[in-house]
Amino acid sequence: MSTAARAFLEGGPDELPERIVPIIPPGVELKIPFRGGYEHFKVTSRHRESEEGRLVVYEWWERTEIAE
Repeated sequence: MSTAARAFLEGGPDELPERIVPIIPPGVELKIPFRGGYEHFKVTSRHRESEEGRLVVYEWWERTEIAE
């Protein structure tokens, strides 16, 4: 079992390949690359039980496009 902090992603596109992701770097926002852009998730005060234990929930709040 990994000792890296992990988060559960809530909301955003249904097609996201992973809902449990590493928290890199630790902070208040996660930026997940997806289909030519980034899905942004903010930390919440909530937790969710998973196969990997109790995880902090990060909630989707916006999408940005990758600049060319």
